[in-house]
Amino acid sequence: MKVFARFLGLLFLLFAAVPGHAAAPAAPTPGAFPAPVPGRLTVYFLDVGQGDAALIVSPTGKTVLIDGGPPEAGTRLAARLRELVKQPLDLVILTHPHLDHLGGLRAALKAVGAKRFMDPGFDHPSEAYRDLLDFVGREVGQVMSPEPNPATPQTLLTVGLGEGVALTVLWPRVPQEEFLANTRSDANANSIVAKLTYAKTAFLFTGDSEPPTEELLLQKPLDLTATVLKVAHHGGKHSSTAAFLERVKPQAAVISCGVGNDYGHPSPEVLGRLRGVSARTFRTDQDGEVMAVSDGATVTLRSARGDARSVSLPGTQPAGNPVALGPIEPTPNRRSGRAVEKEPEPGGSRTRAPAERTAPVSPDTSDEASGQRYVSLKGSKVFHREDCSTLKRSKNERTVYSSRADALRERRPAEDCHP
Repeated sequence: MKVFARFLGLLFLLFAAVPGHAAAPAAPTPGAFPAPVPGRLTVYFLDVGQGDAALIVSPTGKTVLIDGGPPEAGTRLAARLRELVKQPLDLVILTHPHLDHLGGLRAALKAVGAKRFMDPGFDHPSEAYRDLLDFVGREVGQVMSPEPNPATPQTLLTVGLGEGVALTVLWPRVPQEEFLANTRSDANANSIVAKLTYAKTAFLFTGDSEPPTEELLLQKPLDLTATVLKVAHHGGKHSSTAAFLERVKPQAAVISCGVGNDYGHPSPEVLGRLRGVSARTFRTDQDGEVMAVSDGATVTLRSARGDARSVSLPGTQPAGNPVALGPIEPTPNRRSGRAVEKEPEPGGSRTRAPAERTAPVSPDTSDEASGQRYVSLKGSKVFHREDCSTLKRSKNERTVYSSRADALRERRPAEDCHP
């Protein structure tokens, strides 16, 4: 899954320019919030038990779902999304292939659909992950990974959501930088980390990132400050280090975890570190769904249950929201090697080295000269290059075309490999 220069520009323009489609008001699930108000940035930290799921709705109605919680949350997540969005999600992000983040995505995609799907792009032998990828290959028009624009490799991948709202991926940055390896959990350490900015306000989404992830980000010229932090790894003690929190300076922190979970999340250590930076903490196990609404100047957070708190926080982002404060160079003196998960993670299985990524055939090279063939998966409306990584990750039946012209007669080009 290669993100190319022309695709990056097209992606930004599509998200920034196409009119939105926020849902019409609907009767909300008990203990949940109504549909977003047009003209505001709304983030729902959804209550999915011991897992993660967050829905972003931009002022123009663009929608991004980050993670889908565990399998047992699928039905509830699907019902909630039907209440909040009436058209396919513009983007679905799987931060990493662990079951407590991917388990409900199939149900979510069946419920409302999606135009684009993004994940870190490394191999993981989980059967649930492979099944999800097969489903995504059939049902989602475009599959991508968060690679920087190869024409400007020192920049970050940014997705425009309209009205000045942008989602910038801070990690991973393959192939410019290798995946983190030989960590406590390589799948967690290579979670997609992204910053959502709107005028003076910002949200930082951290997946299940680990201390090596945080250390790497701290070494880069990045503005990590955020009005609201989605706390990594459900508040587990191995993330949210003191140094990282000092840099992020969150005014509010949201922890997504299940009531009475077996892992003791959130840990007393992380709760103490959050108090140390004066962050107001919300927890889905106690507060239920948490809704954050930004008008660009302030963020107002409300909890659906518990003490039904509501707090308003001023944004502190500089004008223009510069996330990258300079060129993003590969971090020096970092260990690399085969990715091996050191210990089992909740709902996950062991990782392995990322698959080799192949370079595209030049558009000036003829099919005959290059030997290039084109492939479409059963039930899909698009075709891929034969060497596309999407095909390597799918076990579906396929149709092979000997020329691009033949493929174009029946299918349209896929936007992940640009055949």
